[in-house]
Amino acid sequence: MYTIGVDLGATYIKMGIVDTRARVYSRRKIETPKSAKKALLIDAIIYNIKDIIKASGKKIHRVGIGVPGPVDSQKGIVHYFPNIKGWKEVPLKAILQKRLGMAVELDNDVNAMTLGEFTFGAGRGSDNLVCITLGTGVGGGIIIGKRLYRGGSMTAGEIGHIPINEFGPKCNCAGYACLERYVGNKYILERAKNVFGAGITLERLSALARSRDKKAIAIWTDVAEKLSVALIGVVNLLNPDKIVIGGGVSGAGSLILTPLAKQIKSRAMKDQARHVKIVLAALGPDAGIIGSSLLGVAERSSAKTTVK
Repeated sequence: MYTIGVDLGATYIKMGIVDTRARVYSRRKIETPKSAKKALLIDAIIYNIKDIIKASGKKIHRVGIGVPGPVDSQKGIVHYFPNIKGWKEVPLKAILQKRLGMAVELDNDVNAMTLGEFTFGAGRGSDNLVCITLGTGVGGGIIIGKRLYRGGSMTAGEIGHIPINEFGPKCNCAGYACLERYVGNKYILERAKNVFGAGITLERLSALARSRDKKAIAIWTDVAEKLSVALIGVVNLLNPDKIVIGGGVSGAGSLILTPLAKQIKSRAMKDQARHVKIVLAALGPDAGIIGSSLLGVAERSSAKTTVK
């Protein structure tokens, strides 16, 4: 039995065929169309899904897609994308089902990743789990009592839009001082370019920090400390077993995790701080693909949807 998992991001669209043991075949990674116009983006998704199916020769029974913004997963409606313009109340599930001629499951991309890590990755064995992705945007997913938590309007988990200050820069969500506005990859790069020049990349910034460049270390430490402000509140409120961190920025690894864990251990409430483990996502670049393939299936078994 095979499913296609699609991980739609503001920068890339990743997809692949996934079997019931989370093995991924026919991986594909394409740039999200620069104009990101709705029709063009939908066409790109559909074309590539059909092309993968044709090339593989495998019988596909379902498509799961994770998208970078708030959605109503029951109705299959995208409310909007904070980092892609032109999307508002789009019935994407119905559009894809009609044009693909097969069942489609739709959810927020980090909810999908959370299911993947909970079922096959770093979150296995946890009853209560928070996943966070650090990339173009910053998103979150929550498992409580082995069930994906969605909240009253199906949009829980927006960790990236927790304000970490009373005043601060405006965010794409229309809020101010959101976590994403400080630790999203383009904002980290802005700070790095001010110090190291226009040619710096996140990978180079990490390499410099590992070679003990004090300025590079200071940038990553600041990212960890900003992240800790939001996650200390999450730890105190939800008392998770684990916090799983993924996304491109998490490639900095211990440069973020070590100061982050230190801040949480010293500033969160004692019992919660002692209990929680901070770990990197285990599924790597396949996390979104695998998680999307589980949408609907995992939730009908051990990770059933809970709506408050």
